[in-house]
Amino acid sequence: MYILRAEHIYKHFGNYTALKDVSIAVKKGTVFGLLGPNGAGKTTLIRIINQITGPDEGKLFFDEEKLSQMHVAKIGYLPEERGLYKKMNVGEQAMYLARLKGMPKKEAFHELNKWFKKFEIEHWWNKKVEELSKGMAQKVQFITTVIHKPSLLILDEPFSGFDPINANLIRNEILELKKQGVTIIFSTHNMGSVEEMCDDIALINKSEVLLSGSVKEIKKQHAKNIFEVEFNGNMLAFANALWAGYELIDKNMHDNNHHSCTVRLLNNNTVNNLLETLIPHVSIRGLKEVVPTMNDIFIETVQGTSGVSQSSTNLTE
Repeated sequence: MYILRAEHIYKHFGNYTALKDVSIAVKKGTVFGLLGPNGAGKTTLIRIINQITGPDEGKLFFDEEKLSQMHVAKIGYLPEERGLYKKMNVGEQAMYLARLKGMPKKEAFHELNKWFKKFEIEHWWNKKVEELSKGMAQKVQFITTVIHKPSLLILDEPFSGFDPINANLIRNEILELKKQGVTIIFSTHNMGSVEEMCDDIALINKSEVLLSGSVKEIKKQHAKNIFEVEFNGNMLAFANALWAGYELIDKNMHDNNHHSCTVRLLNNNTVNNLLETLIPHVSIRGLKEVVPTMNDIFIETVQGTSGVSQSSTNLTE
């Protein structure tokens, strides 16, 4: 079941095409990564979902109903461009934003008090917003984004400006909201966060969706048939065994008898073929598939080049 579907969305600003035939489908209870370089069209799509602007063509559906103004109350939006009224008290500002979202005064105060204690900023309630550090202000904005318990949460670069401790705090809260059934659209340039948090992604570049699907499947599809082999034995014997059907990409000696090498399978050879080739010559200690990171895939998809960072999946120990 999808909480949000965008079908064949087009958006033009004069002669500039911001979105061209963009379609995405966001499953309920998941974290959906909306990726792309600056100027790709991500923010335009987010604004259309929030009904800040409308598409020139295409349709959007929220919980299988045509997206309309009544759905705004079910959406929480944290924009990349932060902004609070500097001269207002923090508590007054938070109450004002909570009431704007339709919360009764008593309920808003109760929920805000709970969140302020959780984030350890309750002593800032009567301070001016202008007295807050950037991190403190972003905590307040995160709270006011989630305070009305939206079923869809849209976060545009939510970790921007946070130190590692507070970034981890926000990350944990996002994952906790997911456990509670909230769906999150997560727009970011941080591919590490995508790997850690996202179930599915859509990669937009130059106004078009270039790549979409589950993170696991996308990484699997972009694997290069490369494996890291750890073994005991003679390096020359290992290399000679690979003379046909394999490419030795890299080698590393841990000590005189302990080595690890990176090997690419060629000519439709399998992992079993590789092991059959090597076992008569060396003693295998471990085998890992080297899979591309989301950063590699982002670069390769957008620029048509191969990334250099890789992660490994253990096949044997």
